[in-house]
Amino acid sequence: MKRGGQLIYAGPLGPKSRNLVEFFQAVPGVPKIRDGYNPAAWMLDVTSTQMEQILGVDFAEYYRQSKLFLQTKEIVEALSKPNSEVKELTFSTKYAQPFCAQFIACLWKQNLSYWRNPQYTAVRFFYTVIISLMFGTICWKFGSRRETQHDIFNAMGAMYAAVLFIGITNATSVQPVISIERFVSYRERAAGMYSALPFAFSLVTVEFPYILVQSLVYGTIFYSLGSFEWTAVKFLWFLFFMYFTLLYFTFYGMMTTAITPNHMVAPIIAAPFYTLWNLFCGFMIPRKLIPVWWRWYYWANPVSWTLYGLLTSQFGDLDQPLLLADGIRTTTVVAFLEEHFGFR
Repeated sequence: MKRGGQLIYAGPLGPKSRNLVEFFQAVPGVPKIRDGYNPAAWMLDVTSTQMEQILGVDFAEYYRQSKLFLQTKEIVEALSKPNSEVKELTFSTKYAQPFCAQFIACLWKQNLSYWRNPQYTAVRFFYTVIISLMFGTICWKFGSRRETQHDIFNAMGAMYAAVLFIGITNATSVQPVISIERFVSYRERAAGMYSALPFAFSLVTVEFPYILVQSLVYGTIFYSLGSFEWTAVKFLWFLFFMYFTLLYFTFYGMMTTAITPNHMVAPIIAAPFYTLWNLFCGFMIPRKLIPVWWRWYYWANPVSWTLYGLLTSQFGDLDQPLLLADGIRTTTVVAFLEEHFGFR
C-alpha cells in the first residue's frame, strides 16, 4: 500500500521477490534494481510520492489496470464462496481445556506472579512482624491476668485491636494487586485462554499458604508477648481463628476490588463496612446491649465471631473467681462471659 491506504501490489512475490521487481520494472521510467539491493527497500524507493510525481504515474491506478489485479480479484471471489460440501467449523466447547486444567494453569500463573511480587508478599510479612511486635508489647502479659473484670476487658481489647488492625491492613494491601491481575485477565480471557471462575478460584487459592504463614508468625509473636496460656489446644485455637480472620479480611478486599472499577474506588466502598464491623463486633457494645432490631447484624458480622472464638477458647474453661468492677461482688470467668457478652 502507498500513503492513503491505496493498494499498489497484491500477489505472489516469487523467488527473491522476482515477481514484485518485474512488476514495477515494467513501469516506464522506473530504475532497475541494483545487484544485492534489498527488494523491499527498492520497492519503497521507486513507489514513493516523489517518484510518482517525477514519472507522472499513479501506482495505485497502474495496479488496478494490470492483469495481476484481475487475477487476484478472481482468486478472492472464488475463495469467498464457501464450498457446499464443506461443513461449518464448530467446537464442542468454548474453551480448549476443561475447568480443572484452566484452574491449574491460572494457579501456576498466580503462584509465579505472587512469588515475583515482593512489593506485596515480602512487605506484607514485614508489616506482620512489626504489627505483632507493636501490639504484643502494648498488650504485654494481658492474657495472664484474670483476676478482675478489667483484666478480661483488657484481654478482649487486645484481641479486638490485633484482629482489626492486621485484618484491615490485609484487605487494603491486596486491592492494588487484584486490580492489576484483573486488567491482565481481561486480555487473556478475550483470547479465550480461560473463563472467569478458574481465574477467581486461583486468586483465592494462592492466598492460602501466604496467609497461613502470616497467621503463624503473627499469632505466635502476639500470643507469646501477650502471655496467654501456653497449652497446645488453646494455642492452636488461637491460630485457627487468626487464620480464618485473615482469610476473610483478605477475601473481602478482593471482593471490593472485583465489584468496583479500580483499586482507588475499592477502599471507599470497603471503609463503611469496617466501621460497621467495628461497631457491632461485641466489644464496644456487648450483644445483650445491642437493640433487638440491630442484633441481626451482630450475628452477620464476621469480626464478632472471631472475638467470640478467641475469647471463649482462651477463657471459656476458667472457673476461677473474678472480681467485678464494683470491687465487692465476685463471679467466675465463665459466668461473666455468659452474663456480660453472651458467650457460652
